[in-house]
Amino acid sequence: MAKSITKTPGKTAAKTGASPKPKTASAPSIEKVSEDTLKTLQTLGIDQQLQADLEWCLGSYRSDQNPSGLYEMMERAKVVLNAEKAKKTKGVTAKTVGDLEKVLKSR
Repeated sequence: MAKSITKTPGKTAAKTGASPKPKTASAPSIEKVSEDTLKTLQTLGIDQQLQADLEWCLGSYRSDQNPSGLYEMMERAKVVLNAEKAKKTKGVTAKTVGDLEKVLKSR
């Protein structure tokens, strides 16, 4: 009777020289950026209508996973936040605006 050889997954990868994939920085999700943007708008107390629309679109996105409304609101928020950043309003960070722009570019 012949012996059967079983291979373990760890040894196979070591023999082939394959290395695990390096982690890459992915673009932040539209939902996360929208939540952060909403918090920033609420903290600063600016553009109440945009806040309400953004809250509604977040709820809609969570329900149907259709991001089209969030992208529209992010375009509006980009204009508002860039204007506030130009005024040097405290609370509008470069990271917030940068993440927002990354999400809009990745669409």
